[in-house]
Amino acid sequence: MKKVVLFGKWLSKWFTLFVVLWAVFNYFFPHVSAPVVPNTKYLLGVILFGMGLTLTGKDFERIAKRPVPVLLGTVAHYVIMPGLAWLLCLVFHLKGATAAGVILVGACPSGTSSSVMAYLAGGDVALDVSIEALSTLLAPVMLPTILYLFAGQFIQVPTQNLFMSTLEIVVFPILLGVVVHTLFGKKLAPVLDFLPVVSQLAILTIIGAVVSANHANIFTAATAVVIPVVMLHNLLGYTLGYLFARLLKLREPQQKALTFEVGMQDSSLGATLALTYFSPAAAIASTIFSIWHNVSGSILSSWWKNHSKESTVEMVTAVAKPEEAENA
Repeated sequence: MKKVVLFGKWLSKWFTLFVVLWAVFNYFFPHVSAPVVPNTKYLLGVILFGMGLTLTGKDFERIAKRPVPVLLGTVAHYVIMPGLAWLLCLVFHLKGATAAGVILVGACPSGTSSSVMAYLAGGDVALDVSIEALSTLLAPVMLPTILYLFAGQFIQVPTQNLFMSTLEIVVFPILLGVVVHTLFGKKLAPVLDFLPVVSQLAILTIIGAVVSANHANIFTAATAVVIPVVMLHNLLGYTLGYLFARLLKLREPQQKALTFEVGMQDSSLGATLALTYFSPAAAIASTIFSIWHNVSGSILSSWWKNHSKESTVEMVTAVAKPEEAENA
């Protein structure tokens, strides 16, 4: 058991590097992960079931006791990221599946790796996890609605199918995890030690599958522009999230949490839905986002850790969660 925990910590430390190396490997050897492509939704379900297992009644009590920052953070996430995605599509003249893919990333709930980055940066992980949970539970409604409003001009959006799939892929696994945790409680302790490793390996597998499905299109003239668009999307998300937190006059740990919650997306969900309902080209933005936001998040969290004026005192419930990186 100790070896598994140590391996999980080691994998967490070098996770960003593994994401990049695995993506490059699958670009040159796409046949390795090709069989996984039709099954990415099951892998995502495993990740989100693990997230549900880590949630307790205290996580939901926090939302009830301090609803304002959680609600405002969730609103900021679902306003800033879709809005930025739409504007970037207009500025860079993106069309069709490529534009829909960028907006799909913007419509996704916040990524699970945001809690990792908030933890490493000395942010308020409790606030981060609360926003993450709420934005994820709202995804079945918010994601199809945002796509219909912003991506309908670029591609036909199957809103009803997206609603049902998001329920199936996202909400049901989380709720099942919460139920299992409620029923078995402390008996799950040995299982929770495995979750970080399982989640990280599942994320790597999804990234490999999406790169494999798109290896012929990632660096074509038509899609290469997605790379700077995705980078700007993520960086502008951090910037506006931070400025919004400053506007609310939140303390520094809360500012960090809100910054990561706005700027980091559940790109694994975006890639899975793109492959299921649109086309491999629509999954390119999610693929690049999965790689890039782990890189940018690691850099930002390291800088913040070394330049913080204030550290959080609200990390009590986040001990197990920070090791679950995403995100995809």
